[in-house]
Amino acid sequence: MLANLHTHTRFSDGSGEPVQYVEEALNQGLSSLGFSDHSPLPFENSFALRENQVEKYCSSICSLKNQFAPSKALDPRAEPANLDTSGIRHPTPNIHIFLGLEVDFIPEMGHPFSNFRENFPMDFLIGSVHLVRNGSLSDLWFIDGPDPATYDEGLNKLFDGDIRKGVTTYYQQINEMLTTNTMDIIGHLDKIKMHNRNRFFSEDEPWYQKLVDETLDLVKKSGVIVEVNTRGIYKKRTDSVFPGTAVLKKIKKLDIPIILSSDAHKPQELTLMFPETKKLLAGLGFCEIMDLTSEGWKSVPLDN
Repeated sequence: MLANLHTHTRFSDGSGEPVQYVEEALNQGLSSLGFSDHSPLPFENSFALRENQVEKYCSSICSLKNQFAPSKALDPRAEPANLDTSGIRHPTPNIHIFLGLEVDFIPEMGHPFSNFRENFPMDFLIGSVHLVRNGSLSDLWFIDGPDPATYDEGLNKLFDGDIRKGVTTYYQQINEMLTTNTMDIIGHLDKIKMHNRNRFFSEDEPWYQKLVDETLDLVKKSGVIVEVNTRGIYKKRTDSVFPGTAVLKKIKKLDIPIILSSDAHKPQELTLMFPETKKLLAGLGFCEIMDLTSEGWKSVPLDN
């Protein structure tokens, strides 16, 4: 049951065509693959889908979904068929493909999550915060990306260097997302730590733990799945997965469902750090993870 539902293509800030990810997923033996490019935002940027590209993105993924659907691959009448150089017919490779979006939540900006479910054939939505709003619509703290200097600059400019205020605003924004929108998965829950590197705050501090606890209470009430995201490790931007070990222990205690994702931006990143992360999760007592199937969400053994 090898799967990844957090995948970015050239439609947003990924670097490959969707079919290239499918080909790599087949090479790695994935049973399913979900695409989750960044939702459109109402300002100029280099990482999100453009409004006029959403329909094309959806049709591209749906086309792949139909082409590689397991039911069609098993039907001898299904087309297209694979022919080798001798003209021998082979079964079409099959994999479950799912259409999704990673919806970037910024208060009073962008579309509500329901817009994408109502107007497009979405199979799932990931809710995430990458830009923390403080004040006007233009006052956005970008906490992601490869350059820590961007994080530091935003913290100083928008929060006067007050890390506690900045982090609190981040978690309050996540809480607002959880209470005002419906999503299937919450992405990289504690991403605010990525460029911190213990420079500004410690994750052991009581005030930080209180913020995490408040957010996890809302996660539990909403029934959202928490993503265990490996990208920070394999990109060498953090020393732990998102969320980290201390938060994962709280998630286990609260019996909140989890899913394993790589947040791939290149085809070869689809399952990076999965074996190591499964071992970590097993050591923390997790026995199951969530899996999206053609019949909906179900729980599967972690060691599959």
